[in-house]
Amino acid sequence: MELEPVIGLEIHAQLLTSTKIFCGCSTTFGAPPNTHVCPVCLGLPGALPVLNRRVVELAVRASLALGCDVQPVSLFARKNYFYPDLPKGYQISQYDQPLATDGRLQYESEGRQVDVRIIRVHLEEDAGKSLHEGFAGSGRATHLDFNRSGVPLIEIVTHPDLRSSAAAADFFSRLRTMFRALGVNDGNMEEGSLRCDANVSVRPAGAERLGVKVEVKNINSFRYLQHALDYEYERQTGVLRAGGAITQETRLWDVAGGRTLPMRSKEEAHDYRYFPEPDLPPLEVSAEWVAAIAESLPELPEARKQRLVSEFGIAERDAAWLAQSADATSYFEAAARAAGNAKAACNWIMGPVGRYLNEHGVEIGDLRVGPERLAELVALVEEGTISTSAGRSVFERMAQSGASARSVVESEGLAQIDDTDLLGAAVREVVDGNPDAVASYRGGKTGTLGFLVGQVMRRTGGKANPRTARAMLLDILGGGH
Repeated sequence: MELEPVIGLEIHAQLLTSTKIFCGCSTTFGAPPNTHVCPVCLGLPGALPVLNRRVVELAVRASLALGCDVQPVSLFARKNYFYPDLPKGYQISQYDQPLATDGRLQYESEGRQVDVRIIRVHLEEDAGKSLHEGFAGSGRATHLDFNRSGVPLIEIVTHPDLRSSAAAADFFSRLRTMFRALGVNDGNMEEGSLRCDANVSVRPAGAERLGVKVEVKNINSFRYLQHALDYEYERQTGVLRAGGAITQETRLWDVAGGRTLPMRSKEEAHDYRYFPEPDLPPLEVSAEWVAAIAESLPELPEARKQRLVSEFGIAERDAAWLAQSADATSYFEAAARAAGNAKAACNWIMGPVGRYLNEHGVEIGDLRVGPERLAELVALVEEGTISTSAGRSVFERMAQSGASARSVVESEGLAQIDDTDLLGAAVREVVDGNPDAVASYRGGKTGTLGFLVGQVMRRTGGKANPRTARAMLLDILGGGH
């Protein structure tokens, strides 16, 4: 019997605000422990929360991009549980009346349509952080940093619509790209600003009834998410095939061991005892404000990708990379139009430009080679003034100096030799100096022509126009092959 995984995700995204959700403390990451705190985010008696309007605006942006219905009224609740980094003993969240509901994210992946339904998007505050290493006495005690306490979060809960670990990682990645494009989250998973819990069960392929759900908590990497889900699928299918039963429980991903470990069973699960937050009134969001936010939304990555494919005729994989950021899209569009050759411009951006950005840690918006100057370089290569390999060297010099392509070519003497009179001596020397290759070509092994062209390039220091050199060789050797 074939078993399939059934996966739903709960994604926590910190919102890009300068201050916390209910107080004026800074949200800047990396400050010394316990320096961005006040009575409100420390939960001291008598401190009253005041909702940050910017938090709501960003949450509405994310909800609209996910196709959700933003509710005119939502409520905050107290989620009660004990943990050392939660000093007031409860977390302010939303429970039975969340900010937004009933959304979906639809996209094409590897030639198939994907449709992931969104149950809800709700607002909440982040907890503090327990530190178990890096301090004197870490082996004997846990240290607490409350800087993160009160940082604004949205939680996105999906239906169990994903059917593989790869599909789940892809969805999580697309959500990250979308949130960065919207300006609602920085996508920095290493710092914990974006993380997810995965709910996974297995069932006979094609069955309607869901299996027993296992939750894997706090995953902050696409790769870890995929590995954790693969491990859980193998573990659960192994239990079922051996005649056992799956226990509903919460597990943690052990990175070092490459496995999930039990955290708590259903019987041990928290009873959070939600009740309405008495210090916060109902959150009312007007239809006019929602409409204004919707009007301000940028072109989203999936729509941007489809537009690049249809408008410029480039490959979908290349368009997906370019569509990840507005800067990359704008750079490509300007270069493609200036060059008059979208595919050539795309090849250069995906190749030499992309490599340079990765190797030097530069964002495309900060590149010293503007799109018009890249277009000039593309034209020089396409028209045969310089070779592709010389063009790569020219680009490196342009990126370092900010000079134009033509000035680099002229100062370095990199223009290709296209004159048959100038190339004649080199071609004749190659023919005379390689009698075996010449005989092989004339005997029908036409592949040796590439070797002879390479020898001409070598003798001219790479400056010969390979098309001209090839034509001259064919003329001498006899072009019938």
